[in-house]
Amino acid sequence: MARHRRLTAAKTVEFLLIGRHCSDMTRRYFGTDGIRGRANAEPMTAETALRVGMAAGLHFTRGEHRHHVVIGKDTRLSGYMIEPALTAGFISMGMNVILVGPMPTPAVAMLTRSLRADLGVMISASHNLFEDNGIKLFGPDGYKLSDDVEIEIESLMAGGVSGQLSAPKDLGRAVRLEDAHGRYIEFAKNTFPKGMTLGDIKIVIDCAHGAAYKVAPTVLWELGAEVIRVGVEPDGFNINRDCGSTAPEHMCEAVRREGADIGIAVDGDADRVVIADETGALLDGDQLMALIAEHLRKRERLSGGGLVATQMSNLGLERHLQSRGLHLVRTQVGDRYVVEHMRSHGYNLGGEQSGHIILSDHATTGDGLVAALQVLAVVAEAGRPVSDVGRCFEPLPQALRSIGYNGGTVLDLGPVREAIEAGEAALGQSGRLLIRKSGTEPKVRVMAEGDDETLVARVVDDIVAVIARHAG
Repeated sequence: MARHRRLTAAKTVEFLLIGRHCSDMTRRYFGTDGIRGRANAEPMTAETALRVGMAAGLHFTRGEHRHHVVIGKDTRLSGYMIEPALTAGFISMGMNVILVGPMPTPAVAMLTRSLRADLGVMISASHNLFEDNGIKLFGPDGYKLSDDVEIEIESLMAGGVSGQLSAPKDLGRAVRLEDAHGRYIEFAKNTFPKGMTLGDIKIVIDCAHGAAYKVAPTVLWELGAEVIRVGVEPDGFNINRDCGSTAPEHMCEAVRREGADIGIAVDGDADRVVIADETGALLDGDQLMALIAEHLRKRERLSGGGLVATQMSNLGLERHLQSRGLHLVRTQVGDRYVVEHMRSHGYNLGGEQSGHIILSDHATTGDGLVAALQVLAVVAEAGRPVSDVGRCFEPLPQALRSIGYNGGTVLDLGPVREAIEAGEAALGQSGRLLIRKSGTEPKVRVMAEGDDETLVARVVDDIVAVIARHAG
């Protein structure tokens, strides 16, 4: 559809603002990536988690067979509260619960399909700090739920399901899957080319004290790499704190200090990744998608003639792909929307600048470790430094800032609209301006890009300043 293509600056702003407002009017709990909020405050309370379990359990109960749900989590303290509440909700609806403990989000999606479960749940607030938590739901096919299904679950939560509870003899059971780590480790290794190893490659891996703290270093070590482990000592409080893909400076420093060939940093639930070359210079999701796209194209394995990204991806990526005879399709922000477009239009590569990279030949959702393995395969095959093969294009100057707001309609206020229109006019046809409400936090994101770095920064600063004066 036309709305997925690259738009002019003015149209892009309009699309994002209207799109978020429509979503806000019909959904109370679910955002762009499940349910998320401050732990032990609505909506992330044990009571709400119980109702989510009951409502989702009821929705996914189909037929007479015994139903199963896979539940994983990251390492934050509040997981100990949310996990048993969800478990109780599912059991009360007659579902058997398979607990896998701390595991990456993509591992939960994979196990949901592998175990023929009816539903998968990941308890995580992704890249947020430990004070927050979230609930992500996957269907039996391992894909995140559609907007329509989430709205139906919200309707069941509001209406109550107490009249449809299971009889005592039909209650579900809870079991722990003891070999869950091993299953995912073998899955991840099988995405790496057969007959190739990571011998002679020294890797720094930063697991953000999160869900991948055991499995990611193990995969790299079993493939033959020398592994320097960072962010692998979770204590319930330190997830994503000054580490991981959203704070990669520590990883970059470790690369330089250890003389490593490459650095890899995932976030708390390991569905996103950023990479550092041997000098400690960062490669974001746009650069990684460009590298993987070229690698797949050379082997005639790139489907769709390009890749799918969001409105946040750099214009430099789009120009680079065009120079290679490929195209970039843009969706609204959120990896779920990228996946939806990939599935409906036959693409096998997509993702976000933040490092969510979806390789549908291997996985149903973003997988930071699997994406890193594809980059490592290119590096190992080329036999050249990451700095030589990893920086595919020169990004345009881009500025992004976030500002908190009180949940009102600040973006509809006259002074704010005037500031946005002034920014669009200043950038002209050579730049882009994107304004959107976050789907996971009470914040407004302001992003601009163009050929003039000074102008881009000024436009963002001016708009943020106006929003700040009216944000409450």
